Amino acid sequence: EAVLFASLISAYFYLRFNNPEWPLAGIAPPDLLRPAIMTAILLTSSIFVVVAERGLKAGKPGLLKAGLLVAWLLGVAFLVLQGLEYAGESFSPQTNAYGSVFFTITGLHGVHVAAGLLMSAFVQVRAWSNHFRPDRSGAVENAGLYWHFVDLVWLVVFSCLYLYPQLLA
Repeated sequence: EAVLFASLISAYFYLRFNNPEWPLAGIAPPDLLRPAIMTAILLTSSIFVVVAERGLKAGKPGLLKAGLLVAWLLGVAFLVLQGLEYAGESFSPQTNAYGSVFFTITGLHGVHVAAGLLMSAFVQVRAWSNHFRPDRSGAVENAGLYWHFVDLVWLVVFSCLYLYPQLLA
């Protein structure tokens, strides 16, 4: 997964450095407000994943359930905001290479968020069934690692696709 995103980010910068104008065709650099909110949401969701994991380790199933639920809701909020972001864009994947790479990278990340939400939902069903104990926490930890990875990837995506073009403006 990391290699896939690294390859796509490399393609983004390859295209950027082979074009004197970036974004292409007079596309304005992306607005930062909504993506900054999305970033805060994902970072906050990771905090709640940690809360859930620590609740499980401490033998507090209520904290596990609450942390997982809040993290899941924040992940859904991220995807809703991403959908609004797409709806408000003045370009599409078919517009040019910039549009194509922008939607490919952010869309692939969105798919990973959705996969993380599915994992979380599965773990939550098991948590609400009192399946987990401090000594039986592998699924919670693995889902948490995946979620943190998705958040870390977003930080790279946000920095490259949103912050970097602002530096050029």
